[in-house]
Amino acid sequence: MVGSRTSGPGIALFAFASVAASSAVAGHKDRDDCPADNDSHAISVELESNTQPKYVSGGDVLLRVEVPQGAGRVTIELNDTDVTSSFASQNDGSLLGLVKGLHDGVNHIEARSASAHGQRGAPGQLTIVNHPITGPLFSGPQQVWFRCDTQSFGLAAATLPLCSAPTQVTYQYRKTTGSFAPLADPSVRPADLATATVNGMSVPYIVRVERGTIDRAVYEISSLYSGQDPNPLAPNSSWNGKLVYTFGGGGGPGYRQGASTGGVLNDLFLSRGYAVASSTLNVNGNYQNTIVSAEAAMMVKEHFIEEFGPVQHTIGWGGSGGAISQYDIADAYPGILDGIIPGISFSDNITLSTASAHDCGLLNNYFASTALTYTPAQIQAIVGYGGSQCASYGAFSSTALGATAACNPIVPVSAQWNPVTNPNGVRCSIWDIFENQLGRDRASGFVRRGHDNVGVQYGLEALKSGKITAQQFVDLNTRIGGYDRAGNLIPDRTVADEAGLREIYRSDLALSARQGLATTPVIDQRTYLDNATNANNVHVIEWSFITRARMIEAGTAANQVIIESSPALTNTASVYELDAMDRWLTAIESDESDARLRDKIVANKPADLADGCYLPTGQRITEYLGINGGTGQCATLFPIFSNPRGAAGQRKTLDILKCHLAPIRFSSYPVTFTDAQRVALKAAFPNGVCDYQRLGVGQVPPGGTWLNYSDGPSREHWH
Repeated sequence: MVGSRTSGPGIALFAFASVAASSAVAGHKDRDDCPADNDSHAISVELESNTQPKYVSGGDVLLRVEVPQGAGRVTIELNDTDVTSSFASQNDGSLLGLVKGLHDGVNHIEARSASAHGQRGAPGQLTIVNHPITGPLFSGPQQVWFRCDTQSFGLAAATLPLCSAPTQVTYQYRKTTGSFAPLADPSVRPADLATATVNGMSVPYIVRVERGTIDRAVYEISSLYSGQDPNPLAPNSSWNGKLVYTFGGGGGPGYRQGASTGGVLNDLFLSRGYAVASSTLNVNGNYQNTIVSAEAAMMVKEHFIEEFGPVQHTIGWGGSGGAISQYDIADAYPGILDGIIPGISFSDNITLSTASAHDCGLLNNYFASTALTYTPAQIQAIVGYGGSQCASYGAFSSTALGATAACNPIVPVSAQWNPVTNPNGVRCSIWDIFENQLGRDRASGFVRRGHDNVGVQYGLEALKSGKITAQQFVDLNTRIGGYDRAGNLIPDRTVADEAGLREIYRSDLALSARQGLATTPVIDQRTYLDNATNANNVHVIEWSFITRARMIEAGTAANQVIIESSPALTNTASVYELDAMDRWLTAIESDESDARLRDKIVANKPADLADGCYLPTGQRITEYLGINGGTGQCATLFPIFSNPRGAAGQRKTLDILKCHLAPIRFSSYPVTFTDAQRVALKAAFPNGVCDYQRLGVGQVPPGGTWLNYSDGPSREHWH
């Protein structure tokens, strides 16, 4: 919890893990390690505006110097230049200061003190690596073809390659009728001005909205306006000291700055005194790379703290693709978000593309072309979903897997890849989005891909349950086909790049839940849409439980709460979930016990917060929801279905992208195949069928948190 002064030592240990390591390297000792006669003179330097001294940006940094009792005058230097005047004394006796003038690269901070008797204590030191505000820091080389969209936000026109524009501050006010309206002069009090409540006090509901550019994205920050500009050394009375960071949905290939953020003009947050921040690269629909999203969020949050002051805790918020960002950032880049509230969630972009879009594209094509007849019930048994989801997922297969379909209309046709006329052009598939993480196959020139269906027995569970015939099963699996590297349908099955698979798992792109997610409080907000009939009906409840299954396999899901509701009650659920997460994080911060953080998270969960759902009456009930949904009222109201891979025998975690193979054993099937059918199945599975009792091909443990891709696929991590 960056910058929290109310945090207990337990949660601070997690948030400042990297800071502690860096301080030790720089020569700082923990007080408990120092000789007793030097304790009174020990001094320390702590990073307030970031969890990662290696990844400071923008040339400034908010620091706290812990001053021991009786230390006397303190002198603070940046690269041997005195910056003591930048610091102000705080109520707890520490010094807080915004230090400017960092140069790009390594910077050294040193704080020295002398007692009243002239005795000097050991200096506190911190080494910081500063980067340009335009990025990148750890996400790797930025996309070369890129479109600036600053004017969509009312900012000045920007130019490539950095798309930078001057920062702009505007104001809005909340009307008593419940809408926001522009306010040219924030000192004016319109007759219909509403009020907000912050820390029990009523304040004018006037909102300061800041827009600018960071990490090639347009960022937005909103906060209630106290009548003065933000000051990191003296936070204003209209802010509750907490931040909500919002993430937008959808899925997109990048190549643009983006014309939307996760949204910051939100009454739910602002009316309670939260500040809200987001950026265009935190919208999955703009750029589907969660490493880029993590980098942008870290940089925007750093800027916010340097402008507003220390943050007690940061809560992640957003649905669909925005939920993917939260889960994946929490696991791979912990410390940016202290607690997350993902809505209508998916586990990650990779599994969604490989196990849903890929399979449904093939299944839709098969059902449209086969000469056999399938009843709706048989189709449902094969695809697993309870409604029209496979038709919807299949519609996304061309944009997820096609070489250029997702380019339109972002990248002009003249710049797009064409195997004949422009072989070096822009590609926009899901794999191209992760080029820095996966690398390119040298032979084909394509980014390594991870989708695969070799050995997958589509409709296996339907065959076992007697819902489809032996001939239907055989025809389906002999004619299902696959995709080539350009995303075109082919008769052969899709084959993944094994080097790409290893990098997917090593980079935690197929969410493992084995890293930071284990120590992140989670309230999964599941609005039930399985029975929706719209064309984009892909937000199925099962995804919340796929993530839960992975968390359980990784150790525990005790830090995840799932709350189900109908769309009509989503707003009601949101109010409760925000309040519950705030209470949960505050309790963890106040816990000064020596327990492990993961134990504190469980111990400090509010008594009223548990799995459950909202009944049609609006009443919230609590019931444990197992990975298959449970058996109570919630399971009856909001039933869970399956998916094509689950219907083919894969386990609930859905984390095997390419399976190991085992020989076909015809005795294991509940039907007797004819000789012709056996020949057909052997031709469909020449090397065997999926063995889901084993880990997937290339399924290695994640390579650690805070991986850096500056030089392409990398295993570097910095604890």
